[in-house]
Amino acid sequence: MTRFRLVVLTLPALALNACSMAPKYVAPVAPVPVSWPVGDAYLAQSEAALPLVSYREIFQDQRLQSLVEQALTNNRDLRVAAANLAAARAQVRVVRANQFPAIGVSGSATRTETNGRNGGSPAAVTGDRTSFSLQGGISSFELDFFGKYASATQAQRDTALSTEAAARTVRLGLVADLAQAWTDYAADKDLLEIARATAANAERSVTLTGARLKGGVAPRTDLRQAEQVLETARGDVASQTTALAQDINAIRLLVGADFDESLLPGSLDEVNRSLAVLPAGTSSRVLLRRPDVVEAEYLLRAANADIGTARAQLFPSISLTGLLGVASNALSALFDKGAFSATLGGSADWSIFNAGGRVANVEVARAQRDAALASYERAIQTAFSEVADALADQGTLSERLRAASRFTEAASDTARLTEASYRQGITSSLENLDAQRSLYSARQQEIAVRRALAGNRITLYRVLGGDQASPAQAD
Repeated sequence: MTRFRLVVLTLPALALNACSMAPKYVAPVAPVPVSWPVGDAYLAQSEAALPLVSYREIFQDQRLQSLVEQALTNNRDLRVAAANLAAARAQVRVVRANQFPAIGVSGSATRTETNGRNGGSPAAVTGDRTSFSLQGGISSFELDFFGKYASATQAQRDTALSTEAAARTVRLGLVADLAQAWTDYAADKDLLEIARATAANAERSVTLTGARLKGGVAPRTDLRQAEQVLETARGDVASQTTALAQDINAIRLLVGADFDESLLPGSLDEVNRSLAVLPAGTSSRVLLRRPDVVEAEYLLRAANADIGTARAQLFPSISLTGLLGVASNALSALFDKGAFSATLGGSADWSIFNAGGRVANVEVARAQRDAALASYERAIQTAFSEVADALADQGTLSERLRAASRFTEAASDTARLTEASYRQGITSSLENLDAQRSLYSARQQEIAVRRALAGNRITLYRVLGGDQASPAQAD
């Protein structure tokens, strides 16, 4: 009895202290340069390491922050990611349970009644008999001498951590997408105002040209050309009205619920003033905390642990079976010393020949590890390329905005002077209409550059993977 209890108590320790057949994990060297590219298209960046910031530090407008908070609560994609993470963490416990013995208890009671004659005796024999039994023990517990279950648990734990990183990717993308939709609304609102102003100016030109036509000082072609500008602007007003409604629908989908439209921006200038510049550090190792890169690394770790599982299957499977029970005909004597019984057994199983199947499993695991390594390196290279592209764009956007602003200013002055000359009969209607078209196009192009400036700051927030904490340990 004492010996059997000792075996039962030491089984978990044996399982936990089993050796591992998984190769030692060594983090691969990041396959990217040690610093960002530098040149005419790139701004000089601070040598300090990139700080870990929250979205509040980048998106400083209180209205946008309020929308982000609502989205983090209500967005359905985020809820799906959270549910997947909860399932992955629970699956770790499912796999880890194989490392411990399963202990069960069963009991039974049987009652037998007798009513008949004893041989040739005329006397009747009656009576009853009740039997009780209680059993408990371990059923076929496999000792994890070679770390098969330990490696499987580690692989599942790394898979859960990769799922957590994937959930952070969803969160990061949600915040960035919402900021971009908020920006698009502001840009489309500005474009709508420009289209309305152009339409109003075109209406005045049509009225003036119509009067000149009636006075016999302008041909009908001048009126028709003025009407073309007017109808183009009216069509743009209708298109931008639709775009604004679609922007609101996109924001509502991202938020996951109705929202107060007073939280929308008034203009693109408001958006750009509220977006802080996210500084890029010189070391490209900052990308190692991007959630998609973290996800790829944990998948690589899981594939490495799978090799240990496959290797352990090459070795014998050693199992123990323990049974501890009592049986008695009387309930009061159920736990008497004479009613006690114990059984202890063991078995070993080793496949001598299976046509190389288990060895092939090891090769499969190694090939999958190599594929995971390539995917990990590709994730880092992709991240580096995305950041480099965003920095290149950032390096030229300021100059592009200055050029667009100067062009709009010149086009506005030209349109004003040309219209004055047209009213005095100095310039032709065609020159006046061309000046209006040029101003309209210049204002639209300036809005496009301002939208790109805001989008670049949002893109840098996204591709640098800021707003991310260290991954939590799975259960």
